[in-house]
Amino acid sequence: MWKNYINQIKKINKFLNKDENFLMTYDTVIVDSHVILPTGMIDKNIVIDDGKIIGLTNDIPACDHKINGNGLISIPGAIDTHVHYGVYSPINEAAKTESHAAAIGGVTTMMRMLRLENAFSNSLQPQLTTSSEYHYVDYAIHASIFTQKQIDEMSFCIDKGITSFKIYMNLGGEVGHVYMDMPPNSSNLVASKVNVTDELVEKIVKNAATLGCPVLVHAEDYESCGCGIKKAKEKNQDGLSAWSSSRSPEFEAKAIKTVCKFGRDYDCVIYFVHIGSEQALLQIEKEKKLGTKIFVETCPHYLTLSYEKQNGYLAKVMPPIRTENDQKAVWNALSNNQIDTIGTDHVANQLKLKLDGDDVWGALAGFPGIGTSLPILLNDGVNHNRITLEQFVKFTSYNAARIFGMYPKKGTLEKNSDADVTMIDLKKEKKVTSELFGSFSDYIVYEGRNLKGWPVKTMVRGELVADDFEVIGKLGHGKHVSRTITSK
Repeated sequence: MWKNYINQIKKINKFLNKDENFLMTYDTVIVDSHVILPTGMIDKNIVIDDGKIIGLTNDIPACDHKINGNGLISIPGAIDTHVHYGVYSPINEAAKTESHAAAIGGVTTMMRMLRLENAFSNSLQPQLTTSSEYHYVDYAIHASIFTQKQIDEMSFCIDKGITSFKIYMNLGGEVGHVYMDMPPNSSNLVASKVNVTDELVEKIVKNAATLGCPVLVHAEDYESCGCGIKKAKEKNQDGLSAWSSSRSPEFEAKAIKTVCKFGRDYDCVIYFVHIGSEQALLQIEKEKKLGTKIFVETCPHYLTLSYEKQNGYLAKVMPPIRTENDQKAVWNALSNNQIDTIGTDHVANQLKLKLDGDDVWGALAGFPGIGTSLPILLNDGVNHNRITLEQFVKFTSYNAARIFGMYPKKGTLEKNSDADVTMIDLKKEKKVTSELFGSFSDYIVYEGRNLKGWPVKTMVRGELVADDFEVIGKLGHGKHVSRTITSK
């Protein structure tokens, strides 16, 4: 009660003294950190009040909380553009565990790939209602489209604040199996069979263009993948190399070409998720020259892993990890700003299901990664001079906010933006363990790897939610981010 009373008094005083900043007491000031802006690094104190950034200053105004940023770098809170959770545990549990991992990893907004089997009018609201209670960090949603009924309800999603849509060109025919998101409070896997034909893809792109929304595309031609897998099994091939060859980069390029034609026909923005092969990158550059509006996402595992050096099946993912040459091509594209964002394609699953089989074909695709994204990029990218800190911020926050209608609320440390601040220590060294992040997953592909460069403080709308690898925020603090339509 007293806290509420004091807050009310503060608000009155702030109103009365709104033009006399020297008389005000602010909520928080971050002092002595280096601040990364799109224009470069500056040394300023960050003034925060009522969940917003009030300004950057050389002064230290009166405040309730002062955070010492000496030796640290303050960046806009990271936005993970690509997260799967609520599939292998219900959203009331998954939001808690995966936003916990996000907070530890410096992610302040996680963008969920929502997959629902039924009509949105029947199944969306329970997901939204339950989500609102269990996140430590903010979140946004991409709605996956599998049926004509869901196409018809894309405007319904927009009314609920969901302004981007996902197409799975890898699902259909012999490879149409997919796990949908569980209903809240359920514990049963929702297995489904879908058929995302070129006809359906065209309809989704056409409707998204009419609505002014970007379309996210998993670009693998399912017919080609189905044939590739069948041939590999007939030859008794195994391992991640067999997985890669069965889903050749050629199949990515084919799907890219198909959907880009629709993108040009209907003037739709196409956002390619998890691009990790040189051939896919080359095809995208061709399509850009033809006039397609394209954004490109890659993931940390395409920058760090190859089937040539990875044993076992833990790193099975779609599209597959490729060769070391592909790794180099992705780094080169990143450093040359030919890639716009970095998402994790984080999948909150567990070993008992991941390795439920005797070979690569029986293993589950996808693995966790939301907690390790920033340290991987800091260690392998910034600290090895492959990308600059300014580029790092653009790939992990700024570009995503602009593409998906969250800027300037998110993605920047400008005045009046949400006070989403991730503070990183470029010199901090720490060994990766699955236990570190508190995810539902009981493994991690980077287990035991020593990384230099870590997020050490994570702030969401002015509240410190993680500090020195411990979540201290309040469950339910994370809110659904309202987004604007950017491309209409």
